[in-house]
Amino acid sequence: MDNNLAVVYLSILVGLLAFTLVGVFRQILKTRKLESSLSRLRKKLEKEKGTAQEYYELASIYSEKKLFSQAIALFQKALKAAEEEGEENIAPIYNGLGYAYFTQEQYDLAIRQYKEALKKKPDYVTGLNNLGHAYERKKLTAQALQTYEEALKYSPNNSTAKRRAESLRRLVSA
Repeated sequence: MDNNLAVVYLSILVGLLAFTLVGVFRQILKTRKLESSLSRLRKKLEKEKGTAQEYYELASIYSEKKLFSQAIALFQKALKAAEEEGEENIAPIYNGLGYAYFTQEQYDLAIRQYKEALKKKPDYVTGLNNLGHAYERKKLTAQALQTYEEALKYSPNNSTAKRRAESLRRLVSA
């Protein structure tokens, strides 16, 4: 009986260690890939002018690393390059710029960028979700609810918009 209990405990311990090891290994690979992309893009953009996509990728990496002031500058360069290239799909760039402002609690600037993204692509659900969230932070409950409901028109299964809209409906009706 004692041997069986020891085997069970040891098996559980080995399983937990294996699970943890896999998680750590995946995180290491993700970090190496991110750092490799960061290094490659920084070197390239130091030597020559980049494309909108390259500036956007580098800005996204900086955002992921929570270096938002550098990300903002790169998102702005991505917008400028996109204009020069005649790029049509720039809503994600505006959204990324809005997110960088949002994280720095510059909600008015974030709202402006999210609205620009939605001018370029009115059915951009991520932009609608982010705009709704910014409205919530500004305590503009009615606008937030309207924005989430608009997101649900384009994506009825949008869990974020469903959850936030329901919460705001209860708040408004209370």
